[in-house]
Amino acid sequence: MNELSAAAPAPTRAEHAAGMAAYIAEGERLGRAAGNRGPVRFDANGQLHPDILEAFREQGFYVFEGVIDPGELEALRADANNMIDRAPVGPHADLDAQGRPALGQDFALNPYTFIKPLSDPWGGTDKLGGRHPSQMTQPAPDAGAPEDVLYLMRGMCQAMPAGLRLYGHPQLLAIAEAINGADFVPFNDAIFVKQPGLGGSVAWHQDGVTHWNAPNWDQGIHGFNFQVQLYPSTTGNCLWVVPGTHKQGRVDIKQLIADNGGSERLPGAVPLTCQAGDVTIVNRQCLHGSFANTSPDLRISLTFGFHRRASVLGQSGALSVEAGDVYDEQRVFERSAVIAVAIDARQQHFTAETPYHYQPFTGLEDAYRMSDETFKRVIQDYNLKDLAI
Repeated sequence: MNELSAAAPAPTRAEHAAGMAAYIAEGERLGRAAGNRGPVRFDANGQLHPDILEAFREQGFYVFEGVIDPGELEALRADANNMIDRAPVGPHADLDAQGRPALGQDFALNPYTFIKPLSDPWGGTDKLGGRHPSQMTQPAPDAGAPEDVLYLMRGMCQAMPAGLRLYGHPQLLAIAEAINGADFVPFNDAIFVKQPGLGGSVAWHQDGVTHWNAPNWDQGIHGFNFQVQLYPSTTGNCLWVVPGTHKQGRVDIKQLIADNGGSERLPGAVPLTCQAGDVTIVNRQCLHGSFANTSPDLRISLTFGFHRRASVLGQSGALSVEAGDVYDEQRVFERSAVIAVAIDARQQHFTAETPYHYQPFTGLEDAYRMSDETFKRVIQDYNLKDLAI
């Protein structure tokens, strides 16, 4: 627990929301000044427009507006809501709210994470490599709040047909290529669920853990994450970033908060507000986090990331991946095959769309067509082979 929360009782949900008002107003002003948002644009050669690439490299984030069309957005919402409906009624339950066996009991990795309402499950702990060193304020939920709330869902490519197709989105994969090279590799994926008045926070952190002291360290060595927003992402529930921190190396987060009087409302942070169908991209080294969702707005964000191949090859497991796992060529190939299958799954569904060409699987496309056999071979429990650094 941080010094501020130890010295005073937890604010109520309403008090927390009111206390954020001035900070939100300043964040909105900084966001307008930063710009760094607009539609996806490509140059005459089909490459991501250099202005966008430069803006991302300078600030460490970008908001791509209107990427996901309404039809695909509806399919993604339906699949995500099905996952929510099929979730167990609590962290130790086997049945969903309708008494059915919960989704994912046959998955190798449990797809659901629950937390206490408005809590911060990682801040101030050694979880995930200790990268969340300071705990966020944990407001008291309203009377009648459930004991546990859904916080995170995993395995979208296995549990969501529309999620697998999203993984093969040609514009998003072209952006990944522009940033990480044509031989880019995947990282992992997760779905953040921030229920109105209940959703937990994600303490300030930088994602990367393995390469901070590498002799070839640079601002992009830990990759990036996309977040596809299924509903409007508002100042009360969205991700916040501190622009430019991806270029500073490892930030002393505890000292930043101490220098800010013990408050996690860090100066200079920008809220990544979005409309439904927008996609944010954030450098994994950028200092970022989100506050407890004391707002009346739902946020569901489909999050998935990509790395440079050179950043991953030969590394050992980190974060949620077993430390003994080694990312050799075979491991990287098998996890990257999810992209190849996703591209074909998308092409089978969006037949008029020009598919993305994924360079590492040139000539292997026929072996990774979407089918029941390929789903079992490549997609089932694919997240056992995630490439976390």
